[in-house]
Amino acid sequence: MNKKPYYSLSFLLLLVVPLLLLVILIVPLFSLGSIGPSEQPSEPPSGTKKPGAGTRPLALVYRGPAGCDGCSEAAAALLASSKWNFDVEYVGPNEKLQLSAEVLKTATVYAQPGGNDDLDKTYAIMRRDAPLIRNFVKSGGRYLGFCMGGYLAGASPGFKLLPGDTDEYTSSRNASVKSTDDTTVKVYWRDQPRTIYFQDGPYFTLKPNATDVTVLARYTNGKIAALVVP
Repeated sequence: MNKKPYYSLSFLLLLVVPLLLLVILIVPLFSLGSIGPSEQPSEPPSGTKKPGAGTRPLALVYRGPAGCDGCSEAAAALLASSKWNFDVEYVGPNEKLQLSAEVLKTATVYAQPGGNDDLDKTYAIMRRDAPLIRNFVKSGGRYLGFCMGGYLAGASPGFKLLPGDTDEYTSSRNASVKSTDDTTVKVYWRDQPRTIYFQDGPYFTLKPNATDVTVLARYTNGKIAALVVP
């Protein structure tokens, strides 16, 4: 199946409340950015400090050919405005910082923003960096995937960070949206109905033996729209 998600800047901006169609992979479990402002936990994640308590945690945001215009900037603005007071830096082939094990070791979060219109093409751009990102997560780093970043967390193709995979919601059975055009979609975010902007976003599948997974949101057909996994 050919997965061809495309995501606009407005989609990322409207993800602020709620942050939907994202996947967060962390060790240990951490729901940063996966919940609305009024639902954020009172304590910061392991390895970070509260604002004003010392060194600010670093969030690295990918910016480069695997991203779409404005998507990296929208993700960076979201992280910078969060309660965790992140120091945000861009990382990518044309940035001052480039993806490497040494650079990732300095970060609390690595964010993969929305991308271009073809998953296979986007993964081909990121393929060389996939082992770095996997090792970062295995070593305790947090992966925050928006839109195409959610697709890339899967395995066909992707970074293989999920205990499962991803697919196009529009192609799923009884999907409320069948078009890849800009539209809105109804979801249940922690069992509360919400209508959000949508453009060909993913849903997430889990293996039967997947454990310690927190499902944050589901589409009306029951498919997973947002989750946190260890």
